Amino acid sequence: MIETDDSQDQIQEKIAALDLEHRDLDEVIQNLEIQGDFDQLKLSRLKKRKLMLKDQISSLSNKLLPDIIA
Repeated sequence: MIETDDSQDQIQEKIAALDLEHRDLDEVIQNLEIQGDFDQLKLSRLKKRKLMLKDQISSLSNKLLPDIIA
């Protein structure tokens, strides 16, 4: 199956948006940890969301790679 250029552009835009959110979450998590006085449950949820974003980015990135039979 060959992806169209429009489809690949949409995937790249989605990756960029997810990557931005991932970096923002990373900054929030670091700031919370530096403060020392933070809600552990909130921190745990943020880390889980960050991991889910990473998985989505990885999955979308794999769609951009051509299928190569080794």
